[in-house]
This record gives sequence, structure tokens and C-alpha cells, in this order.
Amino acid sequence: MYSEKVMDHFSDPRNVGEIENADGIGEVGNAVCGDIMKIFLKIENDVIVDVKFKTFGCGAAIATSSMATEMIKGKKVSEALELTNKAVIEALDGLPPAKIHCSVLAEEAVKSAIANYYDNNGIKHNINVGCDGHCHSCGKHDA
Repeated sequence: MYSEKVMDHFSDPRNVGEIENADGIGEVGNAVCGDIMKIFLKIENDVIVDVKFKTFGCGAAIATSSMATEMIKGKKVSEALELTNKAVIEALDGLPPAKIHCSVLAEEAVKSAIANYYDNNGIKHNINVGCDGHCHSCGKHDA
């Protein structure tokens, strides 16, 4: 059901924890499935020098959080903004269809943290961190 990479990031997650005095903090959640992700960023000279996460959720939620942090660490903020849930899925060698929403939450948590960083520093942005119904896990957007 789960790839070796998903199991590895679940059983040995990278970058777990909090960053004191983080430059950006993003929190997203899905009340229906119960997954909540919080991402903490430390940014210097427009580069993410440290990133940590706390996730309450299933194994896939933990694995996608871990992988997303690995994918943005050391990147410029603009590069981290390009992270997609599909890239997280590919890096984990796939996810079951019922767990795709976890990768969506990981993408949204990263973008929420960057939006918070921009807001804290008076940097204009058009980062949309609200629900657009693409994961369909809440049922509100199904026609």
C-alpha cells in the first residue's frame, strides 16, 4: 500500500519540532480527516536555512510533512513557493488515492508559512492559502 519512502519518512521523520522565533509559521488542517500540519521556517538572505514541522495525523500526513521540509530546506523562498503536492507525491514514490489530501496539506502548510513570513516583513504577495476544494476530502466541493 505505501512505498518504502513513505514508510521511511513515517518511521524516521526528518525536521520534526519547532523553531523558536521562527520567521514564518504556517498551520493548515482538515477537520474531516483530522490531519493538522504546522511548519516553522528560519530564513536568512531569502534562503530557508532551517525548517521544522509538527503534524497531528496519519502516517501519510507525517511522511508528506517530512518530505516537504526536506524538499525546501536550503532553497530560496521563491523556489519553495513552487513546491507542489504532485512533487511531494513523486518524491515519496506515490501515495494511495485516499491519502493524496495529505500532500495537498503539506504544500499548503509550506505556502502558509511563507505567506506568514512575507506578512511579518511587509512583503506584498498573492499567496492563496485557503481551501480551493482540490482535495475533495471535505465533501463541500463535490458536485
